[in-house]
Amino acid sequence: MMTDTEIKMKGFEILTRYMGLLEAEKFVSLIQREPFDYTKWRANLLEGMTGEEISRKAMEHAKMTDEK
Repeated sequence: MMTDTEIKMKGFEILTRYMGLLEAEKFVSLIQREPFDYTKWRANLLEGMTGEEISRKAMEHAKMTDEK
C-alpha cells in the first residue's frame, strides 16, 4: 500500500503527464478552492450513459493509455 505522500506524488505525476504542468496546477487549485464532493461528481459523470457507452469509453481510454 502506498503512503499518502506517494499517492499525492503519483497523482500529480499522472496529472502532469496527461494535462501538462500548467493545467495540472490549475486543476489542483480548482479542487482546493471549490467545495468538491468526489462521490457526487463521480455519480454525475456517468449519468444517462448506457453500460455499452461506459464500456466503450473505458476501452477507448485504455487504448489511449497503452499508446502513451
